Amino acid sequence: MTTAPDRVILGIDPGTSVMGFGIITVRGKKYEVNSLGVMQLSKLSDHYSRLEKIFTRVTSLVKEFGITEMAIEAPFYGVNVQSMLKLGRAQGVCIAAAMTLQIPVHEYAPRKIKLSVTGNGNASKEQVADMLKHMLVFQTDSRFLDATDALAVALCHINNSSFSEKKGSIKSWEEFIKKNPGRKL
Repeated sequence: MTTAPDRVILGIDPGTSVMGFGIITVRGKKYEVNSLGVMQLSKLSDHYSRLEKIFTRVTSLVKEFGITEMAIEAPFYGVNVQSMLKLGRAQGVCIAAAMTLQIPVHEYAPRKIKLSVTGNGNASKEQVADMLKHMLVFQTDSRFLDATDALAVALCHINNSSFSEKKGSIKSWEEFIKKNPGRKL
């Protein structure tokens, strides 16, 4: 008999040509790759069709896999402003899809993700994929580097939220007051 997962995290590497996704199931201290893949969006001719496809796919992943949390890579500054705008739209559509289904969203910078997984904030996509294969024990190939990047986002979230829980982080003033009744402000 399999126990119900504690958490099911959807990691997203947003893009309007290729978008990667990875799902990690957490049971206690054990992690398991549930699914990973890429959406090839470049065959869709207009940008709005791509955004609609992204919204539909993220919504279906949340429902199909019982996602409890989503982690997404934050856009990074690039030279091409138009590319940045399109990437921001893709990210926004992913966030909107999760939010409409009441799924909490967490955002991580690319450097933080790479640092969390490899110990090197400047690691290549291939280095990230190789490290993940060893840590999570799964098989993939170089055609799915956007999917392994998405798994890295999910794992970064697990690592960061686990660290926060261990440190006893407080998420609101109300929680702070409850945990510190005698403290004066």
